[in-house]
Amino acid sequence: MAAPPKFELNDLERRMRGAMETLKKEFGGLRTGRASTHLLDAVVVNVYGARMPINQVATVSTPDARTISVQVWDRGQVSAVEKAIREANLGLNPVVEGALIRLPIPALNAERRQELVKVAHKYAEHARVAVRNVRREGMDLLKRLEKDSHMSEDDHRKNSAKVQELTDKLVKEIDQTLAAKEVEIKQV
Repeated sequence: MAAPPKFELNDLERRMRGAMETLKKEFGGLRTGRASTHLLDAVVVNVYGARMPINQVATVSTPDARTISVQVWDRGQVSAVEKAIREANLGLNPVVEGALIRLPIPALNAERRQELVKVAHKYAEHARVAVRNVRREGMDLLKRLEKDSHMSEDDHRKNSAKVQELTDKLVKEIDQTLAAKEVEIKQV
C-alpha cells in the first residue's frame, strides 16, 4: 500500500510565492516611460511548430531610452515575431526593417498610463488566481487526508486555518505590490 500524501504548508507557501515572483517579473516588464528589454519578457512566439520566448528567436536590446530593437535571427520568422509582439497587447507598434524590428516606446500620456494600469491589474489578478488555485489544492488534500483517516478533524481544521491565513497574506502582498506599481505608473 502506498504511503498517504503528506500535507506540507512549506510546499504550498513555496508555490504561492512562485506566483508572487512571476508577478514581480511581469511588473518589471511594465516599464513606464523608458525602453527596457524586460518589457518583452512575456512575449511568446509561435515558430518551428513550438511556442518559444522571444529571447530564443531574436536578440532584444535598447539602442536608446525610447526604443527597443529586436534582431530576429531567422529572416523567415520576422512576421511571426511581429505578430507575437502585437498580440501581447503591450501598446507597442512594431516597425519592421528587414530582420530588425524597432519598437518605439510611446510617451506616457494619460491614456497610456491607464492602459498600463489595466495591464498591471490583469497581471495581479492572474497572480491571485494562481495563489487561490494552490489554496484549493491544499484544502482538497486536507479533506482527502481526513476522509481517509490519515488526519484528525482537529488537525484538518488547524491546517485549513493556516492555509487560509497564508492565502490571505499572499493576496494582501499582491494587492500592495499592485498599489505600488500603480503609483509608479502614475508618477512617471
